Order: sequence, then C-alpha cells, then structure tokens
Amino acid sequence: MRKILIVIISISLIWISCNFEKTPDSVTLAFYNVENLFDTINDPSINDEEFLPDGRQKWNTKKYFQKIENISRVLLSIDSINPPAFIGLAEVENKTVLEELISFSELKKYNYKIIHQNSPDFRGIDVAFIYRPKLYKPEYNEWINITFPFDSSYTTRDILYSKGKIPGNGTVHIFVNHWTSRYGGQEVTKEKRKYLAALIKSKSDDILKIEPNANIIIMGDLNDNPTDVSLTKGLEALSISADIQADKLYNTSLDKYEKGEGTLYYKSWDLFDQIIVSGSLLIENATINLQSKSILIHKPDWILFEDNNGIKRPNRTASGGRYYGGYSDHLPVYIIIGKGK
Repeated sequence: MRKILIVIISISLIWISCNFEKTPDSVTLAFYNVENLFDTINDPSINDEEFLPDGRQKWNTKKYFQKIENISRVLLSIDSINPPAFIGLAEVENKTVLEELISFSELKKYNYKIIHQNSPDFRGIDVAFIYRPKLYKPEYNEWINITFPFDSSYTTRDILYSKGKIPGNGTVHIFVNHWTSRYGGQEVTKEKRKYLAALIKSKSDDILKIEPNANIIIMGDLNDNPTDVSLTKGLEALSISADIQADKLYNTSLDKYEKGEGTLYYKSWDLFDQIIVSGSLLIENATINLQSKSILIHKPDWILFEDNNGIKRPNRTASGGRYYGGYSDHLPVYIIIGKGK
C-alpha cells in the first residue's frame, strides 16, 4: 500500500508540474490600430452611421464577426505559444466590441481582460487595451482627456495611461495613444500632434522626477513618422545609441523607418505606429529590459495584398463603400521585455 501511495503521489506531482502554467521569462507588449472596429447598432451620441446595415459600408453581422475573427487571428499570430501580455488598441467603438473580441474568438482561451472608457472623440473611436491577468497586473489606470487650448471645440480620443506589473517584479508605465490624424492636411493638423507630444513628455517627466529609473512605454498610432517634429522636438524621443540615459526617451521605431519600413502605406510607407521607451529599458543590467532594441513590425504575408504597382501593403477591411474583408490598414507593432542580463 505504501508503495502504491508513493507511486500515486509521484504521478500526481508530475501531472501538476506538467500542467502548471509557468510564468515566462519574457512578455510581449503590442499595439494595433484595428481600423474602425464598430458594431452594427446605432449609437445616436457618436458618428457611427457609416458602419450600420444601411450605411455606406453596408456593415452587417457577418462582416462584423469576420472582423472580430480577423483581428484575433492577427493578434494571436504575433506569438502563437505565448500571446501578448498587453495589447494597446486604437479605433474601437465601445466596450461591447472589445467584450465580443475576447469572448467570441480564439482569444477567449487566454482570459484577456479589458480596460476601456468612452471618449468624447467626434468619430466615436477610442483607445483601449486588453491584457492577460497572469502576465500584466494593472495597479492604476487613468484616462487623459484632451482639450487643445488653441481649438477648444475639437474633440478627440483620450490618452490611456496604465501603471502595472509584469513578470520579474518589474513595474511599467504605459501610455496608449491615437494622436490627431492628418485628415485635412499634415500642416493644418501638425500643431495638435505637437501639443499631444508635449503633453506626454510632461507626463513622462513627472514620473521620472519621482522614479528616475521608471520603465516608461509610449505606444500608439501617432499619425507622424519618427523623424517628424512632434517626435523629435515635442516628445524629445532620441535615437538609440551607446550612451543610454535612464531618464531619457528613445524611439525604438527610428531605425526601421530609416530603412524604409512602415506600418501603413499610402503613396509610400509611413511608420505612424510607434513604441518609445525610457532609457531604463535599454540598460542591460537593469531588472527588466528590451530583448531587442528595435520595434518589431508584424507582417505575415497573409495580412497583405499586392496592389497594381506590385506593392504588398496592409489588406484593410473596408474603404469608400467597398468591402475588402481584410484586417486593417495598419500593421501591428510590438516589443519583448524580459529579465535583465
């Protein structure tokens, strides 16, 4: 009997060890502009008429749930073994579309949770994030409402700030952004993006004054390229060099852009979807740091289509009343953070 008990206990311990979800040594933090994730229900408080069954896009239940499935496929393909711990999102209509994204797709098995709040954006689109509770533990969330002092009547999406813990006992400060678009012209709209950049810089400086080695991550669709003035002057995001200072901001996207890579394509590649980090995440002997000092652009071939000029570009969902059935006009970006060396 004693031998039988020992065998049973041993088998049980082996089963537990095999089935216990081990905390990974590194986690992925991603951002994806999902391009107009609207439901099919009219909300009189926002401008969602284009995405209704009788609207310009003839948006219906079939198209909507195909969109949900497509987004899920993209996000899980970033890492099929250990999907992202944190995913910042842009262009979501409301909490309902997020709940259906994490409940009616393959994302469900990873138990993602939602952080979202409706913003006053005139188009009715918000930023949000979803996260895996075992890999990211929010401690504090804040929605930063935007009022432009030079254009107080203009309403836009909030900036979402979250402070939380990732494995390795590391605390991170994450800003999820979707800055003012270039619709109406780059020059006409650039002051708004410069204002938003300066605002984030001020918020980051406030954190660094209290915590000089803070791990800050600024992600989002910034509607500017890494070399534009909003990034270089407003945010003061530097290129990554050998002389890294913990309390400075560095743009992990710059080298990719200088090599001609991007996340959306109009007449050429733009890299509007960026991730900027504080220097503490680039120091090798820190508690946690970036596993790669360059942003990673997720670009599987099936997410693209080849245009008439032979350019492979993001296969979007719909535009101008035409339905393409694709994913988004943007590509997702991500970074991997792990224990310091």
